[in-house]
Amino acid sequence: MRAINPFILALILVPVAHAQGTMDFSGATTLMATFRTFAMYAGAVICLGGLIFAGIRMMSGRFSEAVPGLFGALFGAGVLGWGAGWIGSLTGQQM
Repeated sequence: MRAINPFILALILVPVAHAQGTMDFSGATTLMATFRTFAMYAGAVICLGGLIFAGIRMMSGRFSEAVPGLFGALFGAGVLGWGAGWIGSLTGQQM
């Protein structure tokens, strides 16, 4: 009986393993599209905020203090371009 127990256990578990259904990933695609849209809006807001910050500093004559704003605008542009593209590539969606 000891030698047959693993075989009986395998026979019991085989139908259970085959009973699993398919997984629906349509919700994941919708979620990733939402993340992609958020990345696009967030990148635009960051880029615009950095440009406004840098523009105010430049108009007041403090060019050295405007550099962080310009880097912020560059970061926002990176989020806008690469972030949305990377999120879209996770699901294979075309931009």
